[in-house]
Amino acid sequence: MTQPAGPGPLRAVIVDDELLARSRMRVLLEQCVLPPVRVVGEAATAAKALELLACEAADVVLLDIHMPGSDGLALAQRLSAMPEAPCVVFVTAHAEHALQAFDLEAIDYVTKPVRLSRLSLALQKVARRRLTTAALQPEAAAGFLTIQDRGRAERVPVAEVVYLKAELKYITLRTAQRSLILDGSLSELEERHGAHFLRIHRNALVARRLVRALEKHFDEEEGEGWAVRLHGVDEVLAVSRRQLAAVRELLNTQG
Repeated sequence: MTQPAGPGPLRAVIVDDELLARSRMRVLLEQCVLPPVRVVGEAATAAKALELLACEAADVVLLDIHMPGSDGLALAQRLSAMPEAPCVVFVTAHAEHALQAFDLEAIDYVTKPVRLSRLSLALQKVARRRLTTAALQPEAAAGFLTIQDRGRAERVPVAEVVYLKAELKYITLRTAQRSLILDGSLSELEERHGAHFLRIHRNALVARRLVRALEKHFDEEEGEGWAVRLHGVDEVLAVSRRQLAAVRELLNTQG
């Protein structure tokens, strides 16, 4: 696969089983100015989309949910495992899958019929993500995360981060003093800074050195379970059953 694009139009792939829907999306993308977009391919099924993306790099996949064979949610999960994973924007007539979509770290969820103004907002998020990802790559070794806020960039030392938590469309970056909003993917951050962060839940990474205790915890959505207490903040964060052993191992190594 080719390398990620630098400045220039977003490279888009359209995935929808309806030809008319793909044609309509192509017309809308051609009308996009902020940001500009170049369609590099389209597919009617998840299988064809994977074949296309194996040889054609893309910044964003505009993805329908209900398709023959593997659906869009399953395809998004497959895409997230790619080395240079494209951003996913779901484009669907069904609003009820939004929570699942954001659990898969989709950039946005656009319902049909699609308006150009709404599509442009989703693509602007993709463009910001691309800039953030590009900024993270050279800074990973230096230990910084870059916050983009209203045209202003701020570098936050990784050593100051207490936790990172995915909440719907954004990631909350928490330090001992403040909370900030970060565009990005928890999976990307975990890959780049895994020595610093421990995943405790599908939606949360915590600073390893700041984990102080594991406590019984009751959550309204998940019921009785466990949570970690972190140095520097009063709140506790839920630990999923899958990550419980990793948290206990960390606490054992800390003595």
